[in-house]
Amino acid sequence: MSTPARPSADPVCPRCGTPHEPGQEYCLECGYRLHPAPGLAGRLSGAWQERFGWYPGDWFWRVLLGLVIAIAGATAAIVLTDAGAGNNTIVATAGGAPHTPTTAPETATVTLPSVSTAPGPPSTPSTPPPPRTTAPAPGSLTAWPAGQSGFTVVLESIPASAGRSLALARARAASRADLPQVGVLDSGQYSSLHPGYYVVFSGIYTSRGQADAARAAAADKGFRLAYSREITR
Repeated sequence: MSTPARPSADPVCPRCGTPHEPGQEYCLECGYRLHPAPGLAGRLSGAWQERFGWYPGDWFWRVLLGLVIAIAGATAAIVLTDAGAGNNTIVATAGGAPHTPTTAPETATVTLPSVSTAPGPPSTPSTPPPPRTTAPAPGSLTAWPAGQSGFTVVLESIPASAGRSLALARARAASRADLPQVGVLDSGQYSSLHPGYYVVFSGIYTSRGQADAARAAAADKGFRLAYSREITR
């Protein structure tokens, strides 16, 4: 009589089947939330996963709240500015023709370069200053260099069935959170990644130590589930 196979000691993720620790909050392979957090964030995350089948992370609610506050502040500033402009009404207290200012407006004086008439070799123009480099605009994305291997910080993995447009939106949100070199990888094109996901990454590093340091910095900005990963073709 054959003995039935014993189940694995560790529980597995209900989405991708990857084993995880009993107290682990998220699946490290696909990002599925294993245990809902207490409070409002937990209820919101549970409702989100029941409807969409994936969860971006608790930091999403902080980013959403920040956007709502920013929009409300901008709207209030516009309303106050319009109200102030409407109250600037000039009331005349004496009859007669309106007063016209007699002071002529100031005009800008442009000094033209002088031309030397003295003999001699022509003057050499001074070297122009080097162009200034500007930082990437918030929300811009970085493409992984073709044919290059290295290390990066995986912020989250989105199932391919959810669509690349969703992964790009999540990457732009991470870029607006001041994370460096944020982009999206198709996991099926890299042997070191599990196929079937769009991977939102941050940073292109040559060593795991650099990626681990960047992962800690990402965790300080709310991406507590981020982890370092080697990227190879």
